[in-house]
Amino acid sequence: MLRRRSIPILKPYCLATAEVLYQMPDHPSLLQSFVWQTTDIAPDFPSIRKFLEYWESHIEARIHSVKVASRSLIKPAEFRRVDQVWTVH
Repeated sequence: MLRRRSIPILKPYCLATAEVLYQMPDHPSLLQSFVWQTTDIAPDFPSIRKFLEYWESHIEARIHSVKVASRSLIKPAEFRRVDQVWTVH
C-alpha cells in the first residue's frame, strides 16, 4: 500500500509595518508616532495583534490609531524573456 505524503501549505507570510499613533497621559493633546516592522501572517496579523494587546495592558500611552501596511514575501517566480546572450572572455 502506498502512503501519500502531505505537501506543506505555505502560510502567506509578509513583511508588515505598523504605525501606531498614541497619546501620553501627561500630554493628551499631543499625538506621537511609533513605527514597527515584523514578518507576520496576512490577513489576520497575529504578531501585530499580540504586540498591540501587550501595549494596551503594559504601556501607559493610549493608542489613538494604527495603520498596517504589508508586502508579500512569498510570491510566484518572475520570468523574463532574453533576446540575446553575450559571452565575454
